[in-house]
Amino acid sequence: MTERISSVDTFDIRFPTSRQRDGSDAMNPFPDYSAAYIVLRTTAGAEGHGFVFTVGRGTEIEVAAIRSLATMVTGLPVDDLVADPGALARRLIGDSQIRWLGPEKGVVHMAAGALVNAVWDLAARRAGQPLWRLLATLTPEQVVAQIDWRYLRDALTEDEALAMLRDAAPGKAERERTLLAEGYPAYTTTPGWLGYDDEKLARLCKQAVSDGYQLIKLKVGADLEDDVRRLAIARRAVGPDVHLAVDANQVWGVSDAIGWMRELAPFDPYWIEEPTSPDDVLGHAAIRSALAPIRVATGEHMHNAVMFKQLLQAGAVDVVQIDACRVGGVNENLAILLLAAKFGVPVCPHAGGVGLCELVQHLAMFDFIAVSGTAEGRAIEYVDHLHEHFTAPVRIENGRYMAPRTAGMSAQMLPSTLTAYRYPDGPRWAGAESSDGGHR
Repeated sequence: MTERISSVDTFDIRFPTSRQRDGSDAMNPFPDYSAAYIVLRTTAGAEGHGFVFTVGRGTEIEVAAIRSLATMVTGLPVDDLVADPGALARRLIGDSQIRWLGPEKGVVHMAAGALVNAVWDLAARRAGQPLWRLLATLTPEQVVAQIDWRYLRDALTEDEALAMLRDAAPGKAERERTLLAEGYPAYTTTPGWLGYDDEKLARLCKQAVSDGYQLIKLKVGADLEDDVRRLAIARRAVGPDVHLAVDANQVWGVSDAIGWMRELAPFDPYWIEEPTSPDDVLGHAAIRSALAPIRVATGEHMHNAVMFKQLLQAGAVDVVQIDACRVGGVNENLAILLLAAKFGVPVCPHAGGVGLCELVQHLAMFDFIAVSGTAEGRAIEYVDHLHEHFTAPVRIENGRYMAPRTAGMSAQMLPSTLTAYRYPDGPRWAGAESSDGGHR
């Protein structure tokens, strides 16, 4: 019998992080870290796991979008799916009716990405390999075949991508050995949430340095006087040699971003992240020009590879920040990694949230082994939240991500978590309210 996808199970999973202000920033003061979570099941009993990261209300909308697309996955032969996830990605993203709700952006695009990621998780499990290694074993031709090039060829062609991948191939084995022995650089946002008091900020900054981190990120943008005070505390805590990055989470207009960051410049910020609307390519270019040598970093809310293409073409970004759940899954992130390599811009993935660290580490490690061939100027974001809910949580040693050894994309949540944090009837949510007074 041909093994097929028998079902796509969906879950609305939410964690009450707003109660301690974990994850708080200028744009999102009371987030409840959440996930629209899915399990692909096959007729042979195999599984593939995926999800979309959300921050509370609206997770039910993402679940509904996944259910709408799931009808295009159920019944498909598993061998065909895992042999060519790109075919499924093009089908889900290109559906002529659902595409109208994007196109290639927002709720429906992220829903497609969750299903695509779940297929990659299934493929890696069947191969008995962690996803980073499965991707690294693909030939340059196989990688290029996974990408939809229609809107990208004016910046990067298939032939250019093949040439980059072939140039990187000779050192792949040595870089894999290095990765397994040393891990991949991390930076931490754990100390930097806006809702934390000064004592907690200083204590967590000192702890981060003790734990081996050389880059620490703080949230800014709610109040300039507070930001000046908090950066002074952080700089005293970490000393002059540890990098401090700042993140405004899109709260400013262009002129506000420039003026605010000039006030913070004495603290030597390594980058300003999401200084304005993620859609404003020319605004990012203006901010970068005005604030140099402070770097501009963005990408966690970029809709798709086309937006990244324009940022790079316009010289509007110093640090590309991919997100495993924002765009159309692994396949589109492969395109973004190749675009960044073409333009010589380092990739420092966005993580934290629910499971984002677990997912995106695989993409960064693939980039190191098979695309850019370097970890210089690169680091994956790390936030010490909610990893205990996963069957294969990230491992951090001395400020570095240690390469996953478990087969899959590290996306599987514990069954007990799916029961306890299911919204609205799980025992952790029954009758509960969020810290901002809204019923979840």
